[in-house]
Amino acid sequence: MKNFFNKTGIWILAAAVVIVVTLSILSATGTGIINNIAGAIASPFRSAGTAIGNWFGSIADKFDDVEALQKENEELRKRVAQLEDANRQAVTDSQENQRLRSLLNLRQQRRDFTFESAKVTQYENSNWASTLTLNRGTSCGVAVNNCVVNETGALVGVVTEVGLNWCTVATVLDTQAQFGVTVFRTGEAAVAMGDLSLMHQGKVKLNYLSGTNPPAGGDLVLTSGLGGYYPSGLVIGTVEDVRTDDSGLTQYAVLQPNVTPAELVEVFIITSFDIVD
Repeated sequence: MKNFFNKTGIWILAAAVVIVVTLSILSATGTGIINNIAGAIASPFRSAGTAIGNWFGSIADKFDDVEALQKENEELRKRVAQLEDANRQAVTDSQENQRLRSLLNLRQQRRDFTFESAKVTQYENSNWASTLTLNRGTSCGVAVNNCVVNETGALVGVVTEVGLNWCTVATVLDTQAQFGVTVFRTGEAAVAMGDLSLMHQGKVKLNYLSGTNPPAGGDLVLTSGLGGYYPSGLVIGTVEDVRTDDSGLTQYAVLQPNVTPAELVEVFIITSFDIVD
């Protein structure tokens, strides 16, 4: 302990003297040196603080930019959606106008027809049936056995069932469909009918050919109107080819209809017509 006071005490005393002398000198010369020392020590911290502040500011600006871009992107999406809707509507309107122009031409050609326009609400294509459901019924004068055509006058099918504001149409592809027809080029009478094996190919069978003047590929086939059940002159389709049945005794032709039932949107029901004698 004695040695401690002898050595350590001397050093402590010397340090105290140095501190007192230093403070006295600083007091005599003013606080400029202290301020300079403090400023030198604080300067890096001030620079770091400014850099950090600027960094946080740039991050905030970036967030603002991202938010603005997201908002602009959303606005652009809405605008694109609106333009796409407008374009679809324009296409729909153009198609409808074209149908109405064609129908007007058909009305001028067939003034004996009374038409009722209808929308297709359902299309059914099963193993044995091909039918359409339309949004017109007895309230609009629609009846069973009314023929249905597209805007060019091509036969779509015949009404088989009718309600107050709806009806069912068996298309030309349906296995129950049968129409008396005439081959336009030769004048030969035959029967166009739905066929189970041809229905899913979108084809119709032309049966009961006489064999004396068979049709050829490309021949146009029209409804004959005989018997007064259906109007005359409705286009069913064109002959694709002529074949011999399994017995090898008779021939039939395969027709390509002028309508594709699955693609129909609007059709026209013939509610009255002049009967051909």
